[in-house]
Order: sequence, then C-alpha cells, then structure tokens
Amino acid sequence: MLYPSIDSLMKKIDSKYSLVSVAAKRARDLQDKKDFRMEDYVSEKFVGKALEEIHSGHLSMKERDEKAIYEDE
Repeated sequence: MLYPSIDSLMKKIDSKYSLVSVAAKRARDLQDKKDFRMEDYVSEKFVGKALEEIHSGHLSMKERDEKAIYEDE
C-alpha cells in the first residue's frame, strides 16, 4: 500500500486535480531549492515528499481570490 493514501489526502485537498497540481508545484520547488519542511520522509522521490507534506499538514492549498489577476493567466 502506498503512503500516504489517496483517501487521507482527499481529506486535506478536496479535488484530485488540485491535489496533483499542488504536489507537482511543490515537488519542483523541492527539487530546485531543497527547501524541506519536514525532518524525515518515507519517500525518496520529490513527488512522494510533497504528498507527505500535504498529509502531515505542512503544505495546504491556498484559496484563490476571484478578483485578483495572477501571473499565469
């Protein structure tokens, strides 16, 4: 069985699309900056580490402001 489970991650972030997006962005950040938020990780890969951070509560999704204009739009 994989850790953390998809069921436990879906309690933290409500959509699979958002979960994948947050984890991918954090994994790229981990790879580039080596800015680890936890002491010990079960996973060796950056995506796994990002998912562990979401599961532990060290990483969450920021709500989007509807009136704001973002750089990626």
